[in-house]
Amino acid sequence: MIYALYKKSMKLLIVTQTVDTQDPVLGFFVQWIEEFAKHVEICLKKGKYELPKNVTVHSLGKENAHNTAPSGARRCITRPLYAFRFLSLAWRLRDNYDTVFVHMNQEYVLVAGLLWKIFGKNIYLWRNHYSGSFITDIVAIFCTKIFCTSKYSYTIKYKKTMLMPVGVDTNRFSLDKGSVRTPNSILSLGRIAPVKRIEVLIDALAMLAHDNIDFSATIVGSPLPKDKAYYDSLKNKVRKFGIESRVTFLQSLPNKETPTLYRTHEIFVNTTPPGAFDKTLFEAAACGCVVLAASKDFAELVGTGTFFDSNTSLKKILKYFLSAQNKSDKVHIFDNLVKEQSLAILSALLIKEIDKV
Repeated sequence: MIYALYKKSMKLLIVTQTVDTQDPVLGFFVQWIEEFAKHVEICLKKGKYELPKNVTVHSLGKENAHNTAPSGARRCITRPLYAFRFLSLAWRLRDNYDTVFVHMNQEYVLVAGLLWKIFGKNIYLWRNHYSGSFITDIVAIFCTKIFCTSKYSYTIKYKKTMLMPVGVDTNRFSLDKGSVRTPNSILSLGRIAPVKRIEVLIDALAMLAHDNIDFSATIVGSPLPKDKAYYDSLKNKVRKFGIESRVTFLQSLPNKETPTLYRTHEIFVNTTPPGAFDKTLFEAAACGCVVLAASKDFAELVGTGTFFDSNTSLKKILKYFLSAQNKSDKVHIFDNLVKEQSLAILSALLIKEIDKV
């Protein structure tokens, strides 16, 4: 906890998609809240969490919705309903906060930005993605400052944008001398969606198999209902290439359970294109994996030796690190890099910026 940087008078409202340690994608955000110390919280969905007594969680009720893909008609009803609930909470709690921090969900600045401005609330947005639109541009007008981690994020173009560390919990993600890594093992971990380009990894694995390179690969993640067809296409591709015995698909795991996966694999591969700068890169590095990434941001930090921009270049790098004569090259020291990207440093910087106004 960065105690010295908190003013007792500061009352912060955080808007986030979910507060749930069991969530495989956003489970890490519970640690972010713990680091922020004194907050009020609005979320779309509540799950399992243990937070300090000075944190109050309000939900828009999404956890009560059916866990299925909503029909078009149902979306037309639920979206305005959530927007109304959100505005109602923002209004009802208006005397309990003076500053707003919105995590990723720019839509909520669009919904409540004018209300917050009328009441003199400072609005801060965390948005880190290579894509954006005129809606993002409109949202930016309401914001006091915007935070992202990638130089290739859509939001980097705004003068009010500030680059931040990714925020890795180094207490949870770290080396464990007792862990045993499976030789020549490859791990991919994250949400399964077309934007993640998992097919690039599968194509590279097929090339390795064709060259009789020994490896095993684990692809961990679950798709949203809308991306199930993409997930099925990945499995079909593995069957088509005849590498089912080497590639294992696992469902998503809670964020707190992923350190074990990192510590039992030698190589971590992230195929997300530049602009997103996935936090998993640094989680894997903190746990001692060799990290191969399509991220230009990551390449600028660690060098181009682990960067790839196609299935062919990924296959070449994987072959290098999997070859017997290069065993010693599998030990990469990311200590300083991980420390610079830690949650402790991120929370200190965020609160310092938010506290300036």
